[in-house]
Amino acid sequence: MTTLPHPELFVRWFRQAAPYVHAFRGRTFVIGFGGEMVAERARFANFVHDLNLLAALGIRLVLVHGARTQIEAELRAKGLRSRYARGLRITDSASLTAVKHAAGVLRVEIEALLSQGLPNSPMAGGAIRVGSGNYLIARPIGVVDGVDYQFTGAVRKVEAAAIARRLDTGEIVLVPHIGYSPTGEVFNLAWEDVAESVAVALKADKLLLLSDRLPANRRGEPLHEMTAREAEALLKANPEPRDLARILRCALRALAGGVGRAHIVSRRSDGATLLELFTHSGVGTMITADPVEQLRPARIEDAGGIIALIEPLEADGTLVKRNRERLEQEIGNFEVVVHDGVVVGCAALYPYPESKSAEFACLAVSPDYRGSDYGERLLGACEARAKALRIRRVFALTTRAQHWFLDQGFREAGVDALPGERKALYNWKRGSKVFLKRI
Repeated sequence: MTTLPHPELFVRWFRQAAPYVHAFRGRTFVIGFGGEMVAERARFANFVHDLNLLAALGIRLVLVHGARTQIEAELRAKGLRSRYARGLRITDSASLTAVKHAAGVLRVEIEALLSQGLPNSPMAGGAIRVGSGNYLIARPIGVVDGVDYQFTGAVRKVEAAAIARRLDTGEIVLVPHIGYSPTGEVFNLAWEDVAESVAVALKADKLLLLSDRLPANRRGEPLHEMTAREAEALLKANPEPRDLARILRCALRALAGGVGRAHIVSRRSDGATLLELFTHSGVGTMITADPVEQLRPARIEDAGGIIALIEPLEADGTLVKRNRERLEQEIGNFEVVVHDGVVVGCAALYPYPESKSAEFACLAVSPDYRGSDYGERLLGACEARAKALRIRRVFALTTRAQHWFLDQGFREAGVDALPGERKALYNWKRGSKVFLKRI
């Protein structure tokens, strides 16, 4: 039996992942990757293990693969040269033969890996069934700027109903980079475009695109979250390498077509797909149509998230333990920061109208976001609410955050500065410091 070196960290992560497990069950994810991913056997085997886990959690998976690496190898073996224009392969008759062969071999290899089920392996008991077929109707790209792309095509239609039927039976659906015309012709398609088209046709909840690199700012630092508008501005102001730019544009078109979220994930990082999906901060780049973060008044459905935030602080004595039923009754006093549907910060304002004062209380921020400005923003939201109520001063009681309140413009005061009804509830044994701020 293997002992975990830090079991408490595993338990903490597992608990934090629970909201995502609930949220993703029954959702449709389209995951696209190139042939170079499959060529790296050990890394791809680990990726398949991660797919097995996603399927076990009840996520409806559609996999879209490319085969550029395999096609290149096939052509080199025959002494043929690849030709490209505008980043797309010009697929002549000889290249089309290599495309067909590569697509067939990859389909068999991917299905074989997904079919594993050896005891004492991550695939044990998986019993994954894979569905593949002619789900794409394609058209030729034709002649563009004087270049005839021949058998290179574009997606004309996705047979979404046929894919959905396979998903409904619990299968993982495999969609290759091959499309067919009504006249029986075969076309080579870009896997990025296929993944985008399939995600839009299915109205997928997420589109994940595996890439060699992530979008970065001017300092070269990866960008882990972007809105569609920010991604468009990035493409205009700082043109990305051609392969990443193609992926970004596919992600933006998918969002415009109704896909819920688009994620660009590094194919080189082991477990990156799981880390991107099941951790608050992620490791890839999530692109959303609208901002992923909200600061807003709390709603009753946020009560569970607030309790999860404050319980550790109650346990170590930072916060006074609150009655859960009363917390739900007072939910209207709370402001929350919600990140991708998860409550990561909260604070409450309790007014005392007769004394024109209010208590700022129950400030808590998730450990994953302690370096952010969420505390300051929550205080600002509570102060704005206080001003709307014509409150003249805000006070707070704390045993451990004295310096933070001083930094926010509070000054230390005595217990006598509290409103009479709040002073009557003061816990002398706890000995909290009182801080006061006029607004």
